[in-house]
Amino acid sequence: MLKSYCSIFLRAVFLFMAGISFGQIEEVDPPNDIKTITFGGQKASNILPIINLNERIYLEFDVLNNLEEDFYYVIEHFDYDWTPSRLMKSEYLDGMDNLRIFNYENSFNTYQIYSHYRLQIPNPQTRLKVSGNYLIKIFDENDDLVFSRKFMIMEQQVGVGVQIKRSRNVTLINETQSVDFSIKSNSLNLNNPAQTVKTVVVQNNNLKTAIYDLKPQYILGNELVYRYNEASLFWGGNEYLFFENKEVRSANLGVQFIDLQDLYHSYLYTDIDRSTRKYTFNPDINGGFKITVLDRDDPSIEADYTYVHFSLITNEFLDASVHVYGGYNNFSINDENKMNFNPEKGIYELQMLMKQGFYNYKYVIVDQNDTLSEGSISGNFDETENNYKVIVYYRDLGARYDKIIGLGEANSVQITN
Repeated sequence: MLKSYCSIFLRAVFLFMAGISFGQIEEVDPPNDIKTITFGGQKASNILPIINLNERIYLEFDVLNNLEEDFYYVIEHFDYDWTPSRLMKSEYLDGMDNLRIFNYENSFNTYQIYSHYRLQIPNPQTRLKVSGNYLIKIFDENDDLVFSRKFMIMEQQVGVGVQIKRSRNVTLINETQSVDFSIKSNSLNLNNPAQTVKTVVVQNNNLKTAIYDLKPQYILGNELVYRYNEASLFWGGNEYLFFENKEVRSANLGVQFIDLQDLYHSYLYTDIDRSTRKYTFNPDINGGFKITVLDRDDPSIEADYTYVHFSLITNEFLDASVHVYGGYNNFSINDENKMNFNPEKGIYELQMLMKQGFYNYKYVIVDQNDTLSEGSISGNFDETENNYKVIVYYRDLGARYDKIIGLGEANSVQITN
């Protein structure tokens, strides 16, 4: 017991020092044997993990072995910019964390053996008391950090109106989308809003490309108005590509043919560079994914894993890497989704292990400076359908943490001049 308390104390000290040293916290990607992480306010969700205070949020993931390992969760509170908040754990959490995840099931009738873990917050041992930014960390039985995910708790106290506009910069009008928004408070007095109100603008549920801390340009009574020319501008991108392999024994949507080896292999149709082509509407779910399987009752444990083969015809990028990008791995860039150029075929190729389902994806490049470009292969178009969310934070004068007091949402389908 003493060893356990010492371990918790040392971990807390280390994480506190890490927060001081590195500032904004970044999510930790899981190892290769942990896949299909879903996290949100509804089961099997892959949308932005933001819920109202006292609502439930669900975390689920697969571990691709038959060891039935033990995993533990720790929850931490952060300010609007993902730097550690001043709150003690007892101030934002009722009960305790650093507890084992007890709810798991083993896969049934699948070639790939795995265990499916589920956690919901709040639960009988853990309840969150305040709104704001949170990070959940998953540790293994050796006290090693396995992965982490950001989420947000809000208490809706203001109205947030969002409109998507075409760029006011004519040189970018065909490639970008601008987010105008306003914050209206009828009951909450927003003192000194230029300092106390913070905002985060999110495109397609991807926190990695969010725009932080826009200041109100106008204050009209109880309304704050944000109408920037450049600061709230996003690249329009292009619609995501997609495939579905809910049936592993035959070709599905976007799958050219299949092959059974140790596991099933799904070979997708070869994609092309879309950056120089005209925009074509192609309905998508903005980078998301959904686990589905044909003729099974419970996809969480009955969907199998298959090797999905991606291929792309484009010019070779000698000074940059090409990656398959999407919400399936939290929009991360790593070696697992890095493509290799096949000089004999003149195409980029990638084989990736994925659970049966419906997936959105696109091809992006990352240069030698680690700068990601979504449009270099897919193109950027102002007509692209994108989802935008505006999160509003408030820290009153003398307060010690950033509350989330509002959430607004709009879609670029309603884009106007």
